[in-house]
Amino acid sequence: MSCHCHDHSCCALDEHSHDEHEEHEHEGSKSEIVELAIGGALFLAAFLLEKVFDARFIYVLLASIAAYIALGREVILASLRNIKEGDWLDENFLMSIATIGAFAIGESIEAAAVMLFYRVGEYFQELAVSRSQKSIRSLMDIRPDTALLVTDEGAAETDARGVHIGDTILVRAGDRVPLDGVVTDGESTLDTSALTGEALPREVREGGEVLSGSVNLSGTLTLRVTKEFGDSAASRIIEMVKNASSRKAPTEKMITRFAKVYTPIVVALALIIAVVPPIILGGWQSWIHRALVFLVISCPCALVLSVPLAFFAGIGGASRRGILIRSGSALQTLAKADTVVFDKTGTLTYGRLTVSKINPAGVHTEEELLYYTAHAEAFSTHPIAKAIISAYGKDMDAEAVGDSKTAAGFGVTAIVNAKTVLAGSAAHLRKNGVEFDEIRAEGSIVYTAADGEYLGSIVISDEVKKDSRNALAALKALGVRKTVMLSGDNEASAKHIGGLVGIDEVRANLLPEDKVSAVERLMDTGRNASRSPDSRDLRPRAGNGKHGSVVFVGDGINDAPALARADIGVAMGGLGSDAAIESADIVLMTDEPTKLAEAVTLSRRVMRVARQNIAFALAVKAAFMLLGFMGIFTMWEAVFADVGVALLAVLNSMRLLRGSSTSQP
Repeated sequence: MSCHCHDHSCCALDEHSHDEHEEHEHEGSKSEIVELAIGGALFLAAFLLEKVFDARFIYVLLASIAAYIALGREVILASLRNIKEGDWLDENFLMSIATIGAFAIGESIEAAAVMLFYRVGEYFQELAVSRSQKSIRSLMDIRPDTALLVTDEGAAETDARGVHIGDTILVRAGDRVPLDGVVTDGESTLDTSALTGEALPREVREGGEVLSGSVNLSGTLTLRVTKEFGDSAASRIIEMVKNASSRKAPTEKMITRFAKVYTPIVVALALIIAVVPPIILGGWQSWIHRALVFLVISCPCALVLSVPLAFFAGIGGASRRGILIRSGSALQTLAKADTVVFDKTGTLTYGRLTVSKINPAGVHTEEELLYYTAHAEAFSTHPIAKAIISAYGKDMDAEAVGDSKTAAGFGVTAIVNAKTVLAGSAAHLRKNGVEFDEIRAEGSIVYTAADGEYLGSIVISDEVKKDSRNALAALKALGVRKTVMLSGDNEASAKHIGGLVGIDEVRANLLPEDKVSAVERLMDTGRNASRSPDSRDLRPRAGNGKHGSVVFVGDGINDAPALARADIGVAMGGLGSDAAIESADIVLMTDEPTKLAEAVTLSRRVMRVARQNIAFALAVKAAFMLLGFMGIFTMWEAVFADVGVALLAVLNSMRLLRGSSTSQP
């Protein structure tokens, strides 16, 4: 058999290439069907010989043995291998001992039937598991193995692994981008749905960043490569999801430990059933038969399979929505999200400065104020200067600008249309003798004067992301107790943004180490609150642990320490820094805060499905084992019970691969 649930191999990603895996899967499926057909035909022959033709016992036995070998050969061999390796207490051992015992008591057709039904059930179970694996393996398609490398001789197709940072590649219309790069020539529209889960195309032109895995929908692009093949966005996504499937969550580890205790217990119980009652009551054959039925029902396959498959399906479903989860452990911890901590710039805001308000003084107009300020800042590379020039929105009159001097930390002094223009802080203007009334505003304020006459002020602030407020509301609806924003910005600006999006608590003027300290204090507070018998908070705690988890969401290099320190670190993957992405447990490829609420909802769905699988498997197993002990079940029915429970657990987990993740858990 190819699915040995005791080692979770049916839930691990194949390390071979996508093409090799598909080829082996196709061949394996064909051979499986052939084996089932041959074994089924031999079983039918044995059945007809006994029930219809009333043939001699030896003919029935030979036909049953032939069917048994065709159907159960791999199960027996797997059991022998495991016994040799010292890890024998698994479903293969249970099936082997139960069916060999059936032969021993003269139930040869029943032994063959057990193996037939077991193999049929396993086949359909593997089909369902394969469906979940394909959602992960399909990620391999987003990473082309070749690139059109531009050299002095022209463009030639080459292995993408041999392309290095600084090389130039061509991406034609319809091609998938093989490596991360910056556009040096051309403009086009990109389909980034494989990376972000969003269907809306993105336009790029010269200077724009392009991530591997995107599809070029229109014009030819020339890219300067900025990442090696293994470090490109597509490679990182594939690696993260592959690693996630191989890391066990605490619940998964608990089930594995449970199975190692459970299996020897049921084997011991089967021995007791086979020996003790017949010593007291007699009827050795009947009680041995019941013990064998008990063994078949007790197979732990469904129990051991149910939890890892739920996590695996959840990770696969999340990746299709642009949410990359590194491990099952991260998924389980996220489900207990109780406090969510946000960075400000680039996380709740776009991280780009824009002019939010223009305040002309006296008789001066907005156009006049903006004209003189923009031209005074014409040669500055400061982000505030760029925001003002962008707001001006017209071609700069280079001839109108004369000398320009920058006073670091204060502002600029420039000659514009033969006027001496001051633009910068209030201190800069006062230092040069300009009198005016300062204003209070949320953001950075640039004051402007021309020839000593005050023209007015311009307020520059960071733009809040459109879905930030919805994200905070969604998290509150999910039962998140507290939201906090940590920012290196000044207190007034940080509180303004916090008020706009609905943050509970704002902490400003923080260095990276201050953010780590703040996260640690929140984690300690949460743990202490969960232990306090005097807590007045009657709202249910998120998740199912002893205390809720602290989630930190950030995007910059300065957020990396806090991302690594929090219970769960969530990085913005579209524009976030590599350091932040590498430090995070979860990456949101669309840079949308609302994706966090989706991730929390999905994680709770996964935990709910895992708990359902465990409870259902244990309840059904207990009921059927009791019925088997009482002699109500035959071995045929025992197989249906075992395979049926496993298949239902698989189908229940498959629900995580489809449907909306935003529904309330």
